[in-house]
Amino acid sequence: MDQATIPVRHGKPREGAPPRAGIGAGTPRPAATPDASASGSDFAEILDRAIRARMACVTGGLSPAALAGAWMDWAAHLASAPGRRLHLADRALHNGARLLAYAAGVAAGAELPPAFAPKPGDRRFVHEGWRRPPFDLLHQSFLAAQDWWGEATTGLRGVTRQHENAVSFAARQMLDVFSPSNIPWANPEVIERTREEGGANLLRGFLNLADDWARLATGRGAAGTEAYQVGRNLAATPGKVVFRNHLIELIQYAPQTDEVRPEPVLIVPAWIMKYYILDLSPDRSLIEYLVRQGFTVFAISWRNPGAEDRDLGLDDYRRLGVMAALDAIGAVCGRDSKVHALGYCLGGTLLSIAAAAMARDGDGRLATLTLLAAQTDFHEAGELMLFVNEAEVAFLEDMMWARGTLSAEQMSGAFQLLRSNDLIWSRMVREYLLGERAPMNDLMAWNADATRMPYRMHSEYLRGLFLHNDLAEGRYRVDGRPIALSDIRAPIFAVGTEWDHVAPWRSVYRLNLMADTEITFLLTNGGHNAGIVSPPGHPRRRYRMATRGHGDRYLDPEAWLAANPPRDGSWWPAWVEWLGARSGAPVPPPPMGAAERGLPPLEDAPGTYVHQR
Repeated sequence: MDQATIPVRHGKPREGAPPRAGIGAGTPRPAATPDASASGSDFAEILDRAIRARMACVTGGLSPAALAGAWMDWAAHLASAPGRRLHLADRALHNGARLLAYAAGVAAGAELPPAFAPKPGDRRFVHEGWRRPPFDLLHQSFLAAQDWWGEATTGLRGVTRQHENAVSFAARQMLDVFSPSNIPWANPEVIERTREEGGANLLRGFLNLADDWARLATGRGAAGTEAYQVGRNLAATPGKVVFRNHLIELIQYAPQTDEVRPEPVLIVPAWIMKYYILDLSPDRSLIEYLVRQGFTVFAISWRNPGAEDRDLGLDDYRRLGVMAALDAIGAVCGRDSKVHALGYCLGGTLLSIAAAAMARDGDGRLATLTLLAAQTDFHEAGELMLFVNEAEVAFLEDMMWARGTLSAEQMSGAFQLLRSNDLIWSRMVREYLLGERAPMNDLMAWNADATRMPYRMHSEYLRGLFLHNDLAEGRYRVDGRPIALSDIRAPIFAVGTEWDHVAPWRSVYRLNLMADTEITFLLTNGGHNAGIVSPPGHPRRRYRMATRGHGDRYLDPEAWLAANPPRDGSWWPAWVEWLGARSGAPVPPPPMGAAERGLPPLEDAPGTYVHQR
């Protein structure tokens, strides 16, 4: 049987879906070329979209209209608030007086504590040189201005929450550009290093800059990624690709124990990055850990879409991704096999959609559902909501309409802006002024291996989930009918991370308000990626965990925190114990693939799709 034609359940086209090219047809829809036969209104729309797509190339995908609207909302409310303006004037005078008193005290030889302290996590001014004049006044003046702008852009009555966040974000970005830490002759650490090395640091920095520009121009990876090669010391767990269609390769990992649990594990990663974040270096691979614990593991490796895939939609990712993988697993392990399904980040959101549709339709193949840093309710979706409103989504849609995809560079740029101190300015100071290269590690190498997203899918994702929150509010449709997370009866294991700026843990926790089944919620320290990659033996790891049985009362996030003290160690063993308690007795491992059912092993893991650029 041809693997690309394995029957996939729930494969009907969505009702009301616009026509689209055949999947993999290789013929992209014309993008920004006006059609002379189009009506006047069609021509005008094409022209407008083409112009906005060109603008997006200049602005990096950020909508000028969205930012202007936020500033106008803030400015209009500030203009009608004389009391607030008086307060801000008083704040400016107060900050100026504090700064003057500090300067006078230091000039008189007194040892005074700084008048203004950096925000938590801001390490730009930790070098001892910032305590000496004139650098102490330079950085204190910057922090005074930062304090005033923080007060000016927040708490103004009447400004919408998103506009307030956008204005505050924009003010921080503008201030950070002019931070004295970014100026070579105003940064005491740079001056001291230059004096000690006779300028060699600046020469190394120039060479680092030239190397980065050359890598960007030629499409090579970031400096240091050469030490990490997919299939050698990344994504190196032994296995076979046993199924391939236009969108996925399904990898089955070779057993490493004499017996395995009868329920295989299916891993659905996010398609925004390569799947192997869960198969990093040996001993830091969750997939390797599962295999060694006696589980049969399958993982989806997503295709890196090109412009010809512009019309792939979110439901195509469900049908050709999750559902096709489940059918292939059934062919290998037996049609009656239950599956432990795991979804990470966007993959978890997609898996939740698939699980709800399966529950609605009586498809009982899921034994359990594990969601890692995955949101199902986007009401409090974190800092990324800065970039999600009607104006910004329309602007991104026009950019993707012209290109066919959202580029990896565009996505990484948005994430870097959210943490510009750490990911942009501090890196520039360290690498270009101090002449230091940060050592590369496997997680950084994975992070540099980004992918694209198709126009249609990303538009549907932004509008349906982020902007309108259709999944949480019961409007999301699969095969023309609505789905509800409350239909899911499989036990759920949900993981949040404490410092997640992509999927804040309180947002992940909101699943408790929608699901009507047993939910085990685990909160681990770390961020969106590092908190998940938490193998046993990792230092300074801790987690909290509790199970809410079907029918138990709901606890709000703060009450849950108070009721569940932290435990030391990795969360991986706790999850494997949870899986084991919901699995059958060990049995001999299944074969690799199922040649008699049209699923012969195609090639060694990690396959072909993971290497696509």
